[in-house]
Amino acid sequence: MTIYSLPEPSNFARNIHGKNTHLIILTNPAGMQVALTDYGARLVSALVPDKHGNLVDVVLGFDSIDGYLHAQEKYHGATIGRFGNRIANGKFSLDGQDYTLAQNNGTNNLHGGEEGFHSKVWDRQVSFKQKVDFYYVSPDGEEGFPGEVKVNVCYELTNNNEIIIRFRATTNKPTVINLTNHAYFNLNGEGNGDILNHILQIPSTHFIPIDDNQIPLGEASPVENTPFDFRRPKKVSDDIGQDNLQIKAGSGYDHTFVNPSPLSQVAAAAYSEESGVQLQVYTTEPGIQLYTGNFLSDDTGKSGSKYLKRGGFCFEAQHYPDSPNQPNFPNVVLRPGEEFQSQISYKFNILK
Repeated sequence: MTIYSLPEPSNFARNIHGKNTHLIILTNPAGMQVALTDYGARLVSALVPDKHGNLVDVVLGFDSIDGYLHAQEKYHGATIGRFGNRIANGKFSLDGQDYTLAQNNGTNNLHGGEEGFHSKVWDRQVSFKQKVDFYYVSPDGEEGFPGEVKVNVCYELTNNNEIIIRFRATTNKPTVINLTNHAYFNLNGEGNGDILNHILQIPSTHFIPIDDNQIPLGEASPVENTPFDFRRPKKVSDDIGQDNLQIKAGSGYDHTFVNPSPLSQVAAAAYSEESGVQLQVYTTEPGIQLYTGNFLSDDTGKSGSKYLKRGGFCFEAQHYPDSPNQPNFPNVVLRPGEEFQSQISYKFNILK
């Protein structure tokens, strides 16, 4: 049995681009422990009790800053911005002005570009061991996006074993924004095999089909009679191998599910029979991107095990991919005088 613990804070003491990095630890009276770092305003570890009363780390990640700097997968646990997910051809227009972004995912712009928010050292303020605020000012023109954007990401660990993430942003010029968290979860324990035996439930009646470049085709489709129907709980393995054009386009699940639910309703859930740990996601965002780690490969994680294909899954609560180029999708434009606000909650329970 793997004995899980938090990384050593000294392994996160580095200087990157003239700014010091740190490991921040949050704890609650229920025994849950969360580690975060100001490098990428990211979630490093989440130790939650399993059905046997042992602590299991359910978040993939690394035991040092060096691990994150040299990883094949750059987004583990990170705050994603300025625009999460893909923008087709790295281009969009806003108010008659054309903008060109990096093409860092084939011809797409992915997760804000080569040096997105995941690669920045954020300022931080810790409050009472259960809350930390991260701050970053993205300059006008960074990665090709217009406007100086001031961003605040707050992580709070509640007494009910819930990690609440609150995003806020303002701008001095019209811009586009889509912030999310990119934690990879394995409820069996990070590094403990794949997530194909996880049982998922997503109440969405529609998902967003994509083309071979993983860009939305423009409208939502019903999940009924497709591998994307998670309205009743089922294992990831049940349909991920189906001969289905959408499964092939994503090399597995890498699709946005339409979230009609208010913040008070579960937008997505996952459960491990092995550990008894259940994850429930609540969000204000209109979409949940289910990504089944189809391209994880060769990184060695905190427990010393390789993170192989489908070694973790993501529930990325966000707006739809390529929204700046898709007029039918929910609005992602942020203008001066407005404040972007969104919330994601990861709640952990034990089911015996």
